[in-house]
Amino acid sequence: MIRAGRRRATGRGIRTAAAASLPVLPLAWFVALQEHPPWMPAAYLAYLLVVVVVPGTMFWRRLTGGVGWLSADVILGTAFGLAVEALLYPIGMLFAMPFAALLMPALAFGMWRALPRRTLPERPTPWWSLAGMMVAVGVAAAWFVRVGSQLIPLNGAQALRPDSDTPHNLALAGEVTHHFPPRVPYADGGWLTSHWAAYDHIASVHWITSVPLDVLTHRMVPFAWILLTALGAAAVGMLLTGRAVAAPIAAGLVVAGGDLVAWPWTVSDRVFADGPFSLGELTNPPQAFSTVLLLPLIAVTTLLLRRRPGTTRGQLFRLFVAAGVLIAALALTKATTLPVYAAGLAVAWIYLTVRAGRVNLRALVLGVGVAAAYTATFFLVLQGAASSVRFDPGATFESLADRMGGGSAVPIIAVVIVIGWVMPLAGALLIRRRVTRDPMPVFLVAGFAAAVLGASLLADRGETQLFFVRTGFVFGVLLATWGLGSLERRQFWIAGVALLIGAAAIYWGRERSPRSCTTAGCFGQSLAVALVIAVLGIGVFGLILRGSRRTWAVIAVAVLVGTTVSPTVASVRRFAEPPLTSYESIAPGGIEAAQFIRRNSGSNDRIATNLHCHQPRASHCGTGSYWIAGYAERRVLVEGWAYRTRVDDTYPAGVQGPYWDQEQLRLNDEVFSNPSRQVIETLRTKYGVHWLLLDERVGAAPKNLDKLTELRFQLGTVRVYQVFPPPSETPFPTKTPSPTTSPTNTSSFPTGTPSFPTGSQSPGVPTAAPSPGQTQPTQPFPTGPLPTTGSFPTTPVPTQVTTTPVPAQFTTTPGPTTTP
Repeated sequence: MIRAGRRRATGRGIRTAAAASLPVLPLAWFVALQEHPPWMPAAYLAYLLVVVVVPGTMFWRRLTGGVGWLSADVILGTAFGLAVEALLYPIGMLFAMPFAALLMPALAFGMWRALPRRTLPERPTPWWSLAGMMVAVGVAAAWFVRVGSQLIPLNGAQALRPDSDTPHNLALAGEVTHHFPPRVPYADGGWLTSHWAAYDHIASVHWITSVPLDVLTHRMVPFAWILLTALGAAAVGMLLTGRAVAAPIAAGLVVAGGDLVAWPWTVSDRVFADGPFSLGELTNPPQAFSTVLLLPLIAVTTLLLRRRPGTTRGQLFRLFVAAGVLIAALALTKATTLPVYAAGLAVAWIYLTVRAGRVNLRALVLGVGVAAAYTATFFLVLQGAASSVRFDPGATFESLADRMGGGSAVPIIAVVIVIGWVMPLAGALLIRRRVTRDPMPVFLVAGFAAAVLGASLLADRGETQLFFVRTGFVFGVLLATWGLGSLERRQFWIAGVALLIGAAAIYWGRERSPRSCTTAGCFGQSLAVALVIAVLGIGVFGLILRGSRRTWAVIAVAVLVGTTVSPTVASVRRFAEPPLTSYESIAPGGIEAAQFIRRNSGSNDRIATNLHCHQPRASHCGTGSYWIAGYAERRVLVEGWAYRTRVDDTYPAGVQGPYWDQEQLRLNDEVFSNPSRQVIETLRTKYGVHWLLLDERVGAAPKNLDKLTELRFQLGTVRVYQVFPPPSETPFPTKTPSPTTSPTNTSSFPTGTPSFPTGSQSPGVPTAAPSPGQTQPTQPFPTGPLPTTGSFPTTPVPTQVTTTPVPAQFTTTPGPTTTP
C-alpha cells in the first residue's frame, strides 16, 4: 500500500512537472512578438488552436491511429491541420468563401463520429522530455527577439529599404488573399506560375483575425513555423527511435545544429546558413512551410513502411489518405521538397523489394502518389513553364566563391561546404543493429545524399538549388537524433562532453579565421585547425575513458555532430542589423499611399504606376519592384517582372529582360508622361485600371494629369490619382455641377456612379499618418470648384497627406470588401 501510494504521488508529481513546462510555449510566443499589440499574437494563437490544432489532431489520430504519444500526435496533428487548411482555403475562394477554414472543426468532428473508434496505445511523455522541448522553444524565442524580428523592419525609415524578397512575399500573400486562381499581382497579365500554398495560411488568418498581412508574413507565421519545425522534429524523433529522449535531442539540434559553414568569411552571404534559423527560412515562406509539412509526411511514411502488426485494410487506406493530403499540400508549396523525399522513397522501395524478394506495394503507391502530384502541379499550377534550373556540376560553389571574392579557392570552399552539409550523417553510425531491417535509416540517408547532390550538381540564376540542402537539413537532424537517441543511459554524459569538445573545436577555428579570405590557404587553414582540435579531443577523451568500441564510436560521432553547433546563430547574429539596401526602394510616403488605395478600393481594382525599377533612376534597372502590390493588396498593371522570369521562361533576355507585352507597358507609361483622355479611358475599360500611383522620383507629374483624373492622396514623393468613368449622358462633358465643400455633404456625382464608402479601414491597419516634418491638412478634401475641362471633374488637393474622411461621392465604384 505504501509503495502504491508513493507511485501515485510520483505519477502526480511527474504530471505536474510536465504541465508546469507547457506554459513556456505561449509565454515564448508573446515574448517573441512583444513589439506588436497584444491582441495580434492572441488572435493568431486563438485561430491556431481552434481552427488548426484541435481539428488537425482529430484528423491525424483518426487517420493514422497515432504514433504512441499524445504530445507527438498533437504536434504532428497541428502540421497536418495546416496541410488541410492549405487545400481547403483555395476551394473556398473558388466559391467566394474566404472563411472556409472555419469549417475544419465541423469536418473534424464529423470524421471523429463517422470513423470507428478504437483505443490508441499510448505512453506518457516524461516530464523531462517535455521540459527539454520547452528549453528549445525558449531558445528559439530568445533568438527571434534578438535577431529574427530585426531582420525585416516593418516601421520607420528602414522599412523603406528592403531587398526584393520582402515585398515580393507580401505581394503574393495579398494576391492569394483576394483572388483565386492567383495571377502575377505585380505584372497582371498572366497566371501566377509558382507555388503559392504557403500563403494560404497567411491569407486565411488575415481574413478571420484581421491581423495585418505584413505582420503575419514577416513576423508571426515565420516564428510559428520555426517552433513547429523544432517540435515536429522532436515528434518524429520519438517515432523513429521509440524513445522519449529523442524529443529534446531533436529539438535541440534544430535550434543549435546544422552545418560547418559559419565562418567569418561566409557570414557575408546568407545562403551559407541552411538551418531553420537562417534568413532563407525567414524570407522564404514556401521553404519554411514545406519543412513543417515534410515532418508529418515522414511520420506517415514510417507507419506505412514499418508494417505495424494487425493493420487492417481500412487502417491502411486511411494512412494513404493522410499521406495523400500531405503530398498534395507539399506539391503546391515548394518545388525542391518532394524530389528529396522521392529520392529517399525510391531507394527505400528498392531496399524493401530486394530484401523481401517481391515488389513492395506500399512504397510503390507512395511513389505513384508523389509522381501524380508533381505532374498535376507542373501542368495545372506551373502551366508547363520550363524551369531555369540546369545541370552544371560545381557551379554552386563557383558562384558562391565569386560572391565572396575568393574565386581562386573554389575547391577549398566546396570541400568546406560539402563536409559541413554531410556531417549530420555521422549520427547514422550509432543506430542500433537491431533496426538494420528498418527501411527508415535507408530512406533518411538516401534523401539527405540526394539533397547534397542536387545542390552540388544543379545551378540556377537565383541559387534556388540551395533549397535542396535546406530540405535535407531535416533528414540530417533526424539521423543525428536517431543515433544519439539510441545510446544507453550511462552513455549520455559521454556524448554530452563530446558534443562540447566538437563545439569548442569549431568555435576556435572560427575565431582563428580571418575576416576576409581570397586564397585557398586562408580558406582551408581554419577548417584544418578545427578538425585537428576535434581529432585530438576524440583521442584524449577516448584514452581517458578506455572504453569499448561503442564508446569510441559515441565519442567520435558526438564530436563531429558538435562541430555543427550553432552555425546559424553564430552567422546570423552579424545580420542583427537588417540586410537593407543603401537606397529607398520604397518611395517615401509609398506605404501610406498603398494602404490608402487598399482602404478605398475594391479587390478587383487595378493600379498603374510609373515605378518599375527596384532602385529608381538607377543606371541599371533591376525590374524587381513589388511593394505597391504588397501593401495595396491590389493587382498592378505593370510594376516589376523579374521574379516572373524564374518560373515563366517567356522573356527572351533573362531576368532583366524586357516586359512580355510592350504595348501594354507603353500605354502604362504614357499616362504618366503624356496623358490623354483616350489613354486613360483605354486603361480603365480595357485593363480595369482605377488608380494611378506616381512616384516623383521617377518623373514629375504631368500638368494635365490632375485635370483628367482625381488627385486623392499626396505624401512624400507619391501621388495617388483615381480614374473615373465619363458621365453616361455625354462622353466628355464640358461642365458639371461642383459638390459643396462641406465634409458632411452626401450628394452624388452627376455621372450616376454608385457610391462606395471610404475612409474606413481594416482592423489592425493604422490610418495613414504624415511623415516627420509634415502637418495634417486643416481643410477637408475635396474643396473648390470643379474644372471645366478634362474627362472628369477634379478639385484642388492639399499638398499634404489626406487622412480626413472623404465624402461618398468622391469614391470608386463598389466592389468586394477590401479587407477582412
